[in-house]
Amino acid sequence: MAEPKTKKNNTSVTAFIASIEDDAKRKDAKILLKLMKEVTGKTPKMWGDTIVGFDTYHYVYESGREGDWFRVGFSPRKSNLTLYIMPGFQAYDELLGRLGKHKTGKSCLYVKRLDDVDLDVLRELVEQSVAAMAKKYD
Repeated sequence: MAEPKTKKNNTSVTAFIASIEDDAKRKDAKILLKLMKEVTGKTPKMWGDTIVGFDTYHYVYESGREGDWFRVGFSPRKSNLTLYIMPGFQAYDELLGRLGKHKTGKSCLYVKRLDDVDLDVLRELVEQSVAAMAKKYD
């Protein structure tokens, strides 16, 4: 079975965020770092070269594939801030309706900049997703 390409590593999260060239993205990354650290109570870790993840869970698919992944995280990509909301968005229609400008993928929330969203709603979304992951994997 193939190993996941993105793995937790010991790269400095602080150095990664400091290396973000775009001032606004760096500022947004610092805000997300603080928010997710407060919600999870966990120390952030780098996953691959560009993802900041918090806490871990162990998954096992029906196929037998298994591994470890972060419970919530973000990546300050060039075009968007990508937030990883691991349970997906099926249970969060009401929150997403109040969030502000965003797009979603399967477990990814895409935001151009944090000024486009309501940070209180974003915190609630992160809190609920972390609680859902704890319920499923603890």
